[in-house]
Parts: sequence; C-alpha cells; structure tokens
Amino acid sequence: MRLALLATSFLACAMVSTVSAQLPPAKTDSFAKPAGQGTAACSAAEASCAEAAAKILPQVMGPSPLEENLRRLTDEVGGRVTGSPEMAKAVEWAVAAFRAEGVDVHTEKYTLPLTWSEGDTRLELSGPVKFPVRLVAEGWSPPTPAGGIEANLVDIGYGNEQDFARAGAAVKGAILLASTDLGSTWADLFNEYTQPPAVIERAIKGGAAAILWMGARERLLLYRHTNTGDATLDRIPQAVVAREAAMRLARTIAAYPGKVRARFHMPNKIGPAIEQENVIGEIRGREKPDEVVILGAHLDSWDLGTGALDNGCNAALVIEAARAIKATGLVPRRTIRFVLFSGEEQGMYGSWQYARAHRTELDKVRAVVVFDSGVGRVTGYSLTGRGDIEDGVREILKPLDSWDIIHHTLEGDIGTDNWDFFLEGVPTLVAEQDEANYLPNYHAASDTFDKVDIRELKINTALAAVTAWGVADRAEPLGKRLSRVELEQLLKETHLDEKMEQLGYWEPWQNGTRGRKP
Repeated sequence: MRLALLATSFLACAMVSTVSAQLPPAKTDSFAKPAGQGTAACSAAEASCAEAAAKILPQVMGPSPLEENLRRLTDEVGGRVTGSPEMAKAVEWAVAAFRAEGVDVHTEKYTLPLTWSEGDTRLELSGPVKFPVRLVAEGWSPPTPAGGIEANLVDIGYGNEQDFARAGAAVKGAILLASTDLGSTWADLFNEYTQPPAVIERAIKGGAAAILWMGARERLLLYRHTNTGDATLDRIPQAVVAREAAMRLARTIAAYPGKVRARFHMPNKIGPAIEQENVIGEIRGREKPDEVVILGAHLDSWDLGTGALDNGCNAALVIEAARAIKATGLVPRRTIRFVLFSGEEQGMYGSWQYARAHRTELDKVRAVVVFDSGVGRVTGYSLTGRGDIEDGVREILKPLDSWDIIHHTLEGDIGTDNWDFFLEGVPTLVAEQDEANYLPNYHAASDTFDKVDIRELKINTALAAVTAWGVADRAEPLGKRLSRVELEQLLKETHLDEKMEQLGYWEPWQNGTRGRKP
C-alpha cells in the first residue's frame, strides 16, 4: 500500500507540469518557468493538490461560461448597491449561475440598517466667478436640507489640525473643500479611507455644513466611496468633486477669500431597514463535511460604473471555481463553501453578519480565502499575521511553483470580506495582486466589463480553486482558531490596531460588537 501511494503521489505531481505547459503565453518570464521541479519528494497534500490542479486547469482555461456570466452581471444587471433592486437581480444571477452547474446553493438573509441612493446632486456657484462643477454624493451621506445649503466655500487644505486652525471661525456654517493626493498606489487608496474620519470629526466640531472632497483621479473621472463603516448614515453631507473642478474651486477661493459662495443641493434618498442576502454555494466534504473552507468575494458594487473589476470579476471567479471543481468529479475531504457577500462596500456588512450568524460554527471553519482586487496577477496571499499557516499554504501551492505565487505577506489591511472572520480568529488568505488597471477604475464610472482581462481572470480562478481544494483536502487543519487574547497580541504585532483606530473599527472591537467575544 505504501509503495502504491508513493507511486500515485509522484504521478499526480507530474501531471500538473503537463497541464501548466498548456496555459496561454505568460506576461512574465517567472510565470513561464517549467513546473514540476522536485516532485519526487511530493507530500500527500501536494499530491492531492497536483491531482486536483491537473483536472481543474483544463476546466477553467478551456471553454467555460465565465466570460458570459460576467457580461450578464455587469452589462445587464449593472451597478449593484446593496439594498437596491439591482442587488436583488444580482442575487438571482448568482443563484441561477450556481444551479446551472449543479452546485447546491442557497441564500442567507440579514438586515441592512437602511437603503441609500443618490438624487440630483448639484453645486451652483453664486459669485464672484461661476463655472459648472462636476460632483457626486458620497455613499451613505445624508441629504442636504430641503432647498439645499447656501454658504461660503472654505478651503481647508488636507483638513489637518493646522488647516482647521488657519480657517478658524470661517468653518462654521461653511461648505468645506478638502484636498487629496492623486492616487496611483495601494497605499494611496488606503489613504483615501484613513484621511476622512479625522477631517469629518473636525468639521462637525467646527460647525461646518458639508464637505466636498477633491477627487483623487484625473480627467474629470468621478467615483463613489463611503466614509461610514457599519452601513449607518454618515453624520454630515459629503460629495466628491472631479479633481480638475476641485482644483479650480481652490484657486478661485484663494483669489477671492471669503467671497466664494455656492448652493449645494444633494437630495439623497434614504429608505428604511431592509432584508438583504448572501449567496452560498456548497460542495460537501466526503470525510469531514462539518468542517468548512470558504472561498469568497463580494457581489455588490457601487453604481457609477457596472462593478466589473470591483468585484464582479471575482464574483464570477467564485462561481467558476465551484463549477470547475464540481466538473472534475473530485470530492474534497472537507466542505467547500463558495460565498458571495453583499454589503461589502458598506463596511463589509454582509460578511460581518454572516460571521455573526455562524459564530457557533467558526471553530470548524478552517480558512476563508478572499479575492477582491480585480484581475491583477496574484503574487501570493496576505495571511494577516498568521505565520503559523504559511508553510501549509506553500505546500498547497507547491504544484503551481512555476506560477511564482510565493510572495506571501503577513501584513493585513482592513477592507474586504476576510476581516470579520479574522477578528473571530479564523485563518484568512486574501489574494495579493498586481495593481494592473484596478486603481484607475476603482469605484469609478469607468469600471466596466471591457476593463476585464479574461485570460488573467481564468488564471486567478484556477489558483483560487486549487487553493480552496488544498485547504479542504489536507489531512490536518491549516491552522487553529485564535483566542481573543491571541488576537489582541496579533493586532499589536501587525499594527492593525492602529489602522482600526484610524478607520473607526477599534471601538466595535473593544466593546465586542465585532470580533471574538472577550
């Protein structure tokens, strides 16, 4: 038996080399390196992953419904704000796509605190200089009062304490203009979320009427974020102004200090609490069906574009990974759940509610794998401080060594659907991806189907499927569930405690609203 198993292991490891050679030409030399080196020492876990990869890759890289599924989601359903009719259509799309491939699927409900949509947002200058201003409402911003706000425009620079001190009493009752840097890196994007909370606090303390944020993109491109992290209404009306228009406003304010006035009209529509759904497909495990690995992505998006890069492509990836695994006929040791979360853009609200609803089962959730950065080539996984699982991840991905997916990091960011599982102590893996064309189109009107490189999406899909399979089929769990004490230590070691304070997540962690109970 031992000799037979060893021979099977060697054969399975060798199979992936043949499959890898069939992939389309790579963008980088590292991706094109020969696979299968060192397979003679292949472990049982590597053998399982190699066998799965050899069967999964042809399914994904060949003809498949992936592209058409994504086209229907983006071109026909369009932008999918949680709580909107379009979000309900997206849920129907996902359920139908899972069922079409014979994957068991159901939805799970939670309550969203409110619904939100933008009205006819306008900023009309009343003098001494007039010009049209392009802007859109921040997501989950309260509306302006009936009739709008008529007030002076005050430039507060970047909105730090010194900037507010210079503005002084002029802040009270004013419409504030806050500067931002042009965004071109992942760090810049993170700053788009860490800058606002303190500025909002100072603006409210100073009695400001509203805030206009200078856009971080050029060429009049508009996008939408939200500055509230729990799906509740923000505390002050806010909008994003096209960068060129905002810079012109700043120059006009400087040329005519204290004399630039405007009427700000933003009749956002706020509705009551509403039931929303997460979509869950499942392939049940053969030996330990009560132990679960989650492969997830968020299904919702903002509404200026059609949510292709963020995150329709990865919603389609999750469904395609389920289809491919199902089509191989392989059954993993543990259950794989393929979860499409809603409410991600509202502070990861849907995944937070899922984690809360399944809290009694989290001891048996072995890992959560999340994709949420467009179609950029995956370089490794962010393990969010979990050095204890790195060797296991490397073992799982060993059959794909030629793909150069070896640059794992222990860093972690607060910004996608792994977060509440991490705070519950569950091991999480978030795909670390090249920026590609993600940032220029992030949350913007330009985030449309044509921006998606289908070949790259297929490569990422194959990786996602092999990763989920590998965690689900290994003999031992990838890692343990951490205790509250262990999590507190990990937050300090990774400096995530500082990021949580910047983004307003520290208090919910401290009082037990989010994360593992004290």
